[in-house]
Amino acid sequence: MERVVEILKEILEIPSPTGYTKEVLAHIEKKLNEAGIKTYYTNKGALIAGNHPKPELVIAGHVDTLGAMVKGILPDGHLSFTRIGGLLLPTFEGEYCTIITRSGKRFRGTLLLKNPSVHVNKDAGKKERTEENMYIRLDAEVEKKEDTEKLGIRPGDFVAFDPKFEYVNGFVKAHFLDDKASVAVMIDLLLELGAEKLEKLPVAFFFSPYEEVGHGGSAGYPPSTKELLVVDMGVVGEGVSGKETAVSIAAKDSTGPYDYEMTTKLIELAEKRDIPHVVDVFPYYGSDGSAALRAGWDFRVALIGPGVHASHGMERTHVKGLLATKELIRAYIEEKFGL
Repeated sequence: MERVVEILKEILEIPSPTGYTKEVLAHIEKKLNEAGIKTYYTNKGALIAGNHPKPELVIAGHVDTLGAMVKGILPDGHLSFTRIGGLLLPTFEGEYCTIITRSGKRFRGTLLLKNPSVHVNKDAGKKERTEENMYIRLDAEVEKKEDTEKLGIRPGDFVAFDPKFEYVNGFVKAHFLDDKASVAVMIDLLLELGAEKLEKLPVAFFFSPYEEVGHGGSAGYPPSTKELLVVDMGVVGEGVSGKETAVSIAAKDSTGPYDYEMTTKLIELAEKRDIPHVVDVFPYYGSDGSAALRAGWDFRVALIGPGVHASHGMERTHVKGLLATKELIRAYIEEKFGL
């Protein structure tokens, strides 16, 4: 198994729904620090890695994933919920999850349709899957609201769904490849570059904790930043060009075009170095780069990422796409600063 896939498996197994990313960031921090790579946190909680005091290029990916939060306790002791990010409910129906309380306790559960048994509900298959007609079945002996309250579960507790990682024939299947696939690529490249090279390269890596709710990339960049290269999933599906075995270079998403010069240079480098790639337009997509531009940061922004099929559902990518993404980032760094 390629190291990038091993890293991806590690971070997928650490729950990190938006708002509860401290565990995965601590894991990344420890891994990088052990390799001699310096890190620090922004006030908002993003992790920045790199050994140069004045980075001009920032590579950004987000560690937060889709998830849910306990909205209330139902009369029978089970849980109502609210989504965190654009969770595709039909895909997550029947998935196992962990409820993480504010005191650190953990309980298991399952996301289900209310009255889900076809033996008593002939319309179970016809119901629209919404927050109102679904619930989390708690794996605890509860019969009423007070039973669950005694366990220490309350509204505002986080719900993290199992990633269901599987690696087969070069394909990586899991929930939350958006954007942990890109994060794994970033970590792998950081370890490959190493502490000594990073001292000479004015490059920093930005691990964002709030992308899925739209504001992860809005703040916290080093003041010396001139360019932001966002690494987020490339879309695979009808109407787009993305492939799981390639890196997508996004010319435009729902927020508008990305920087012309940066995007053109990325395309030229991919062509010159025979890196498997596509140039694409994403119709229903925004990124940390979008958030940074809306926030008024004065730097250029481009977007690339490994092709991911079935985004926000049961996602899949390929190790070739991961490696193509890593090689394009490396090529861009080499073109700007040399190695």
